[in-house]
Amino acid sequence: MTEKMEKQDKKGRVPMPEQDPNVRKRNFQEVPTGYTPAMAQEEAARCVQCKKPGCVEGCPVSVDIPGFINLVTKGDFTAAIRHIWSMNALPAVCGRVCPQEIQCEGKCILNKKGLPVAIGNLERFCADYEREHGTGALPPKAAPTGKRIAVVGSGPSGLTVAGDLIQKGHSVTIMEAFHKPGGVLVYGIPEFRLPKAIVAQEVNFLERLGAEVKCNAVVGRTVSLDELFEEGYDAIYIGVGAGLPSFMNIPGENLIGILSANEYLTRANLMKAYKFPEVDTPIPLGKNVAVLGAGNVAMDSARTAMRLGAESVKIVYRRSRDEMPARKAEIHHAEEEGIEMMLLTNPVRYLGDESGRLTGMQCLKMELGEPDASGRRRPIPIKGSEFEIKTDLVIVAVGSGANPLLTQSTPDLALNKWGYIQADPETGKTSKRGVWAGGDIVTGAATVILAMGAGRAAANSIHKYLTWGW
Repeated sequence: MTEKMEKQDKKGRVPMPEQDPNVRKRNFQEVPTGYTPAMAQEEAARCVQCKKPGCVEGCPVSVDIPGFINLVTKGDFTAAIRHIWSMNALPAVCGRVCPQEIQCEGKCILNKKGLPVAIGNLERFCADYEREHGTGALPPKAAPTGKRIAVVGSGPSGLTVAGDLIQKGHSVTIMEAFHKPGGVLVYGIPEFRLPKAIVAQEVNFLERLGAEVKCNAVVGRTVSLDELFEEGYDAIYIGVGAGLPSFMNIPGENLIGILSANEYLTRANLMKAYKFPEVDTPIPLGKNVAVLGAGNVAMDSARTAMRLGAESVKIVYRRSRDEMPARKAEIHHAEEEGIEMMLLTNPVRYLGDESGRLTGMQCLKMELGEPDASGRRRPIPIKGSEFEIKTDLVIVAVGSGANPLLTQSTPDLALNKWGYIQADPETGKTSKRGVWAGGDIVTGAATVILAMGAGRAAANSIHKYLTWGW
């Protein structure tokens, strides 16, 4: 534990206890260790119970935040988690990985004079308390409707759809291409940020509600959407994410020692390479690691490399700190663990030896110009500023694209020019009757909670369709 165990910080917020950075940088145990009941009640008491709560407006799934916090204040943790479940089937996940600082907490009225209520920490506490002390009681379900829904993909979007539709009385089958359910929650987010046991517990909650989970089911290859309809499904939801790796297409990219963050994190997380030699999954190890990009995926990759034994890890990013898209908490944790930030730096060439192995990277220094389409200031190369850095492992975390595996087998499913599925932003309806889509396969890579929000909207639309028609 760190010295963050003091009762409150100088602005009144009860801090979350964490592992010491020098200890955690070499283990895969969760970094924040959670509130005690007393800490949760103390933090919950900071909520002023607004008449028009901005926090609810900032939540993509509209959780009644003041309502559940009030129950925490009273010590009724069982009622609090059931209150959350009425709008959010994945509170243990959201409490850990949602960007609360720009959503619910960002709208908290306490921001005007200090720090917002720690909504994410309280949500996590309620879920963890139920898992450790709860009775296992399930929320009520509507009477069976006889309708069957296939949910393709078991990430946050698909799990939300499944949870909502089960509680409305429908039969749901979740189809997952990998050997474990959870989608990006298990293959993308590291154990130290979101333990796999937490995801498994959330999936088990849906299974106990009645969802059927089929793994190793590659929809688009083993079965098509039309065949699912022929099997008797009344509606289909597509939530397959955006897992197609992106590279920078610079010279030397085929050298040994360069790989995508998608592959690196999948090996480390879903395939448990972090448990070597107990689980003998091969994963490239580097002494001097460079991670390209500055989003949450880049931070996850860098912190994973450090835990796998790297001597030095650098984040290489072409813009400045102000433009870094990762959560501030993740950047802070990375720096605490010794990750170096090489900002205003752009790779232009990989360097290798006679055997085709990576030995270094040539970079250019950058300066910021006018904002581009993303709203961030455009990086401009500084002539004559070339320099080299030594690296034997580069992890490319500059974004991802739409995997065409499913969409190529469904010609009547309209796509945009980038290969993402076109879907109504309010309902999730696609161009194909009886098919909805949401999450990253529609929007491109975004956050867990935004994918859940899309799932919520689609579930409501599917329920209306099953009740009243298209």
